[in-house]
Amino acid sequence: MKKIIPGKDYIGVGGGVLIFNDKKEVLLLKRTNKTRNEAGYWEKPGGMVDYGEKVIIAMKREIKEEVNLNVDVWGYLPHTDHIMKKEGQHWVAFNYLANVKSGKLKNMEPHKHDEVAWFALDKLPKKISQTTRESIKNYKENKYIKL
Repeated sequence: MKKIIPGKDYIGVGGGVLIFNDKKEVLLLKRTNKTRNEAGYWEKPGGMVDYGEKVIIAMKREIKEEVNLNVDVWGYLPHTDHIMKKEGQHWVAFNYLANVKSGKLKNMEPHKHDEVAWFALDKLPKKISQTTRESIKNYKENKYIKL
């Protein structure tokens, strides 16, 4: 029996969080060449929503799994229709804003991310994923809802 793959065999549901530190820098992760899409691109932490899981809970779980941080989610950004024709994938990404609550930053998934770093919003890397690029643009334009 063929394994059904989210994002390829059906629209995947996921998301990410723009996490800010005390210096108002944003946390980004650089995808390895082993990831299923956008290899070499920087992205905000996040991931896939599991069946029966609320999106905001999934984002907090993914952040803990990826970078060992607990966050206070304080805002909601517009979603991203993430359609990657070259890679044959389609995702709907829910996007949030948060501050670090606790934890020590650590790359918990080196098989997925080559680097983890904080960036000032005016000194971002060039290769940024669509979901992250749109989230940063919406944040800068104050297109978000405070929770």
